[in-house]
Amino acid sequence: MRITQRAVALTSLQGLNRNLDTLGKLQNQLTSGRLINAPSDSPAGTNRAMQTRSEQAAVAQQARNISDAKSWLDQTDSTLRTMLETTRRVRDLTVQGLNSGGLTDEARQALSTEVTSLREGLITLANTQNQGRPIFGGVTALPQAYDPTTGTWQGVTAGPAITRQISDTEDLRVDVTGIEAFGTAPADLFSVVQSIATDLVATPASLDADLDALDAVMEGMQSAVADIGARGSRLERVENINADRSLTLGSQLAETENIDLPNTIMRLQMQQTGYQAALSATAKALQPTLLDFLR
Repeated sequence: MRITQRAVALTSLQGLNRNLDTLGKLQNQLTSGRLINAPSDSPAGTNRAMQTRSEQAAVAQQARNISDAKSWLDQTDSTLRTMLETTRRVRDLTVQGLNSGGLTDEARQALSTEVTSLREGLITLANTQNQGRPIFGGVTALPQAYDPTTGTWQGVTAGPAITRQISDTEDLRVDVTGIEAFGTAPADLFSVVQSIATDLVATPASLDADLDALDAVMEGMQSAVADIGARGSRLERVENINADRSLTLGSQLAETENIDLPNTIMRLQMQQTGYQAALSATAKALQPTLLDFLR
């Protein structure tokens, strides 16, 4: 095979271009800090990065769902505990009212007035909202969970429970309906408290039955608090798992996309040395001019 000066020049230039292209890629990687700057840099790596980013987006959404669920459960738990404290005060007043021999009519009226006031406070708490939605209203578009004029709960049977997706395979219920927490009329919390307020003045003998009914309602409220607490504990565990998974995915993405800085710097220096050597060798190989061929 005949080797011409033109073939030598083309081969040398092609080698220089390859070295310069590799040098340019390394410089780009070092400048951006990323191993993959275009899909063509690593199709397999690009696919892994896209899958990891998709999982990261799902984990981030689940973290937002967990935060929202935590807010809902915390609000519900706080409200239920406050209502329990108020209900215990109603119970104490009822026990005082049972002391039929030691109370005057004025004292009974005072007890009845305080119980009525406590009932109004309980109704206000029962209509507590979270992000504009009543926490004991279930699935409802109405601003209140309990209507004091009709004595009924609204929207609690209008649809499924309110849930949040907190992992790939798990949905957590975040609400408690008023019927579940406070019972149904005529044995619900507000009916029983109203009966106590009336019986303190009108029929003290009925307070024994009222006290039993109130204890039954309080037992239901305590069960609701325990249920909310169990869901909160479950949510905390999932929150920790979600945070760990987020860190793991971040590490996986960094391994796929980010450069190994010391290794990249070393490769760049080696490539620069090789390119300088190639330039020197090419300059010697391309020294002949037209005058050299005319001699």
